[in-house]
Amino acid sequence: MVDETAGGDAACFLHTLVDGHPVDPDTWRDVARMRRAERERLYALRKAFSPEARAAATEAIVRDLETVTGPLDGLNVSVYWPIRGEPDLRPWMKEAHEAGARILLPVVEQKGQPLAFRRWEPRAKMERGIWNIPVPAARETGLPDLVVSPLVGVDEGCFRLGNGGGYYDMTLARLEPRPRIIGVGLPGCTLKTIFPMPWDVPMDTIVLGDGAPRHREA
Repeated sequence: MVDETAGGDAACFLHTLVDGHPVDPDTWRDVARMRRAERERLYALRKAFSPEARAAATEAIVRDLETVTGPLDGLNVSVYWPIRGEPDLRPWMKEAHEAGARILLPVVEQKGQPLAFRRWEPRAKMERGIWNIPVPAARETGLPDLVVSPLVGVDEGCFRLGNGGGYYDMTLARLEPRPRIIGVGLPGCTLKTIFPMPWDVPMDTIVLGDGAPRHREA
């Protein structure tokens, strides 16, 4: 995993392999700089949404999720606890649970390590995890069949721009079998390209609350 939010001299990557991939320091420095700038721009765009526009977009996301996910009964479905103005899918999580899905929440249990997926239910006891994000207090975990991943931005190849820690990409690249991945964000967060690096994992489907889900070309 590469943390895009970290500073430091690009030369520190000269002799580094990321998940077995050699990293060109100059290329990664430029890509990381571009991603940081786009991330800040998109955070500001997200913050500018009125409560009414946010609610309408979230309702549209839920409608599209109900269409693109198919039946959820018996599936392990990873969702997320919203932070930084992400679409709030907690009501949908409850509906998916009632439809027979086993809901999982991604948890950073140790910095720099892959996410764990803890079991969540509507009345589950929560505790504060790393970065003060609420996580299920119970330690029961599972592996997702379907991952609904929040995104800050997304490019034309369905590559996700996240918060910069790299946890989702590091985790998704290691899951076997690979789950289906749906990226969720607010309208207007599309980019031409994030200049994908070898460790970036594309989304299978993108839902942006604009009524037009799109799927990655095979």
